[in-house]
Amino acid sequence: MIVDGTRSSDRAIELVLDYYAAFNRGDREAMLALLADKVVHDINQGGRETGKAAFAAFLERMDRCYREQLKDIVVMANGSGDRAAAEYMVHGEYLADDTGLPPARGQKYVLPGGAFFELRDGRIARVTNYYNLEDWIAQVSR
Repeated sequence: MIVDGTRSSDRAIELVLDYYAAFNRGDREAMLALLADKVVHDINQGGRETGKAAFAAFLERMDRCYREQLKDIVVMANGSGDRAAAEYMVHGEYLADDTGLPPARGQKYVLPGGAFFELRDGRIARVTNYYNLEDWIAQVSR
């Protein structure tokens, strides 16, 4: 909850909520505008990528393969506002085959997810995403 927006933790929570609001609207430019130029992105059960260009390429692949909305979003931040965490429910549809994953047939899925953030100078400097890949595979393999 944002009390008055003047505390560092309030501003951190607002930044992360703005990021997820842009995600849910499909506004990738707004998402990218909230990121630091050298943003670090830790992909769930994958590698680490650095920079807005790599993040934009990731979003393009995600948009091609998946249609997702995040619901029941809860965001927490530390007192200094340089770290935040979020938990949410992913409601999605698997649209096109993604490398190394089962074939896409428009399967729907719902699963919990979460992310950790480093925040610097009013921007997101790191995003680390987590969800249960085996649960997702089981849901889309039915």
